[in-house]
Amino acid sequence: MSAPVTTARRVNAEELAKAAKSASRILATLSSEQKNSALEAIAEALERNAVSILAANAEDVREAETLVRSGELSQALLTRLHLDASKLAEMVRGVRAVASLLDPSGKILERRLLDHGLELHKVSCPLGVLAVIFEARPDAVTQISALAVKSGNAVILKGGREVERTTEVLVNIMRSALEKMGLPSDAICAVYGREAVSSLLALDDLIDLVIPRGSNALVQHIQRNTRIPVLGHADGVCHAYVDAAAEQEMALSIVVDSKVQYPAVCNALETVLIHQKIAAEFLPELMKRLADQNVRVRACVRSRAIAPELEPITDDEWHTEYSDLIAAVRVVDGIDDAIDHINRYGSHHTDAIITTDSVAAQRFLDEVDSANVFHNASTRFSDGYRYGFGSEVGISTSKLHARGPVGLEGLVTYKYKLYGTGQTVAEYAGAKRKKFLHEK
Repeated sequence: MSAPVTTARRVNAEELAKAAKSASRILATLSSEQKNSALEAIAEALERNAVSILAANAEDVREAETLVRSGELSQALLTRLHLDASKLAEMVRGVRAVASLLDPSGKILERRLLDHGLELHKVSCPLGVLAVIFEARPDAVTQISALAVKSGNAVILKGGREVERTTEVLVNIMRSALEKMGLPSDAICAVYGREAVSSLLALDDLIDLVIPRGSNALVQHIQRNTRIPVLGHADGVCHAYVDAAAEQEMALSIVVDSKVQYPAVCNALETVLIHQKIAAEFLPELMKRLADQNVRVRACVRSRAIAPELEPITDDEWHTEYSDLIAAVRVVDGIDDAIDHINRYGSHHTDAIITTDSVAAQRFLDEVDSANVFHNASTRFSDGYRYGFGSEVGISTSKLHARGPVGLEGLVTYKYKLYGTGQTVAEYAGAKRKKFLHEK
């Protein structure tokens, strides 16, 4: 196996950002074929260096286990941190999946004939330099880097201290792959140490977008401390509403999958809302299924009247993202009550309805104010890879620029290119002015 390339850590964030900015200008000029070749080179380099990557991750995990025992790190973050051969292979597949996608940059979005010989093009183009700040996610390093390269952006990565060794090895491998392709290695770079975050957030003249992936506290800190546009979500408080017209075996399967399949991620289910007409029948069976999966349940007064053994929940807990094998349950009067609860307590991330009533389903999809709304499907489908985006840089609950899983299309903007033949504005002013055609 090849040894990972070692590079000196740049400690000056401004110097690094300037290098990334220069690299971004070169990336913006690359053809789709050049970008795809670069991604294939990255995928092959990751495969060659699998032993080194897993060894670095094992060191991170050992140190993180100590932090979990001391209470400095959550079990959920430790779960996200762990990397094995299967997960690494999936990361490599993700890089190749991004390469197979259509290039979002350089597309003519609109053409307008202003006048004969004067043509306006609206053309997609990269944002420039992305700064992505994340916690305990080795797969985020390759996902984000692949999306950045394919969209023509440079990226500066800042992982949590718990993932620093893994991040450094991955970044060095990818930088070496770019360099061997004759491309600027500074298109993918990383900063380390807590103080680097403040330095990055001050560089609004060099960095075009900040994407935080982590806790509510992390996202809010970043939003409060930078003038750079921020894209992301603070919480993943996801709901499933089991309607009176639900097919109950389907509902049980969807709820369990949404909560248990990977409880540490932001699209995992946190709260189950159950229509009061079926609660007496459905709730005991749901509790049995969740207990079989070691899920603790926190419940409202109406739920505990049916299942007194459940733990009580307080009103201020409905906002909670557990990221663990814990779920909240509430009995609601009907769909209006469910929609009101979700819009009040949810995080506008991902919410689902389970029902055979198509009218109720459409109301839910239309009226729940979330980036992802599902009918008869697990909340875990809220993911860039599963949506066919190849991967994602994160999930946005914002209503501006990009919403939901942010893939390639969320990493480009557009510019207007005007092609003339010597026209001046004076020709289109005054009594004898020429008229614009303004034809698409």
